[in-house]
This record gives sequence, C-alpha cells and structure tokens, in this order.
Amino acid sequence: MRVHVVSDVHGNAEGLARAGDGADALVCLGDLVLFLDYADHSRGIFPELFGVEAADRIVELRAARRYDEARELSRALWAGVDRASAVDQAVRKQYAELFAAFPTPTYATYGNVDVPPLWPEYAHDGVTVLDGERVEIGGLVFGFVGGGLPSPLRGPYEVDHETYAAKIAALGEVDVLCSHIPPDVPELCYDTVARRFERGSAALLDAIHAVRPRYALFGHVHQPLARRMRIGATECVNVGHFASTSAPWVLEW
Repeated sequence: MRVHVVSDVHGNAEGLARAGDGADALVCLGDLVLFLDYADHSRGIFPELFGVEAADRIVELRAARRYDEARELSRALWAGVDRASAVDQAVRKQYAELFAAFPTPTYATYGNVDVPPLWPEYAHDGVTVLDGERVEIGGLVFGFVGGGLPSPLRGPYEVDHETYAAKIAALGEVDVLCSHIPPDVPELCYDTVARRFERGSAALLDAIHAVRPRYALFGHVHQPLARRMRIGATECVNVGHFASTSAPWVLEW
C-alpha cells in the first residue's frame, strides 16, 4: 500500500494534480487557500485585491512581529470594501481549481487558513473530508484533526484548545494521527526562516504518548527546525511545504 501525503498546498493546483501519481490514495492535511505568498508577494488573494506594495508592507510588519500595526494597515485597506464578499469570491475561485485537482481517492482535513463551510460545495465524489473522524486505509486506521489553535494571525479556522482537544479525543485508537498543526514540541514548531514558534498542540502530544500511533503526520510549519522526530513508539513527520516543493511525502506499508 502506498499513500502520498501533502500539506500547505496554498494554491499549488498544478502540483496537486500530480500529487497522487503512483499512489493508492492521497492524504491532504489542509491549508489549500493562498491569502499571501511570503516568498512571492505578488501571489494570493491579498495582493490581487490591494497590490504588491501593500503585501510587501504587511509581510514586513508581520516578520517584525508588529501584529497590531499589521492589523491596522489591513483594516485601513479593507475600509470601503465588502470584505466578506471579496474573500468569498476569491476563495471559491481557488477551491474550484484545487478540488478539481484532487485525485480519487483523497482524504482531506482543514488547515488554519481554510474555510470549512465551503468545502461541501467542492468536494467531489472520491474526496472524503474528515475532522475529528477516522477512516481505514489499507488496513490502517487514520485519524484526522483539522484546523489550528488561536494565534496572532487569526486564521479563518482557528478553534479553542478545548474544542481541539475534544476532536482528538473523539478519534480513539489510531495507527496514523493526521493533523494540520504539529504536536507542541519546540523543534517541530520552530520555523527557521520566519524565526518564530508556530502554534503546536499539547493535546496532540498527549495523544501521541497515550495512543502510541505508528505515525503522527502534520504540516503548518513551513521551514521547521526538525522535520521528523521519534516520540516513544511514534514517528512524527512534517510532510513538507507542498506549495514550494510540489513533492508529497510517501508512506508505504
């Protein structure tokens, strides 16, 4: 059995269309939407609406951790614009292209920048969306936990700690624990390019200790200090920043 795993697709529909080549199934750990490409500020919803110079400034402020100033600039740019309508239209355009690129079968969960209420409109036959749910693939039980925890960036799908922990608890015993964010381990949460710790989950770490899955797979941290780490019986793997690599992580058994 061969499964390809991707995360942080961020608009890379061309790569996604090839991500399942040679695999029995594709697993996607979220963040399909591209609001702003930190490597190329001309790409994404934000520069499409407000231009590259505004995107440059937002990235500069966020990189300096001047989040209040970044939010103030964002508020000023959005003034007079029907934000809900503009974002909805842009996200729908991306989702139409990205979901069309998913192979059959695909098993997917949400990232912190995804918009879950829209997914049922675009998930075609062969795409199974799971969040706090499990599925058997090739004799192994995969459990999926979508979304992220509260952060200064305030992503569209951030949930409180209690809600997130409840989704993990609902999974029970699994062989492969799939999430968008990593367990709360410093080496797995630190981004070496952004030079900051991203949000990891203590509840995920607790589940790894308690359930001892074979694998814990995740994304979210684009340039992690450690891409993989063994915690007890569990191999923890950041499956990579698919938006930049177009390369899925391969799981075979």
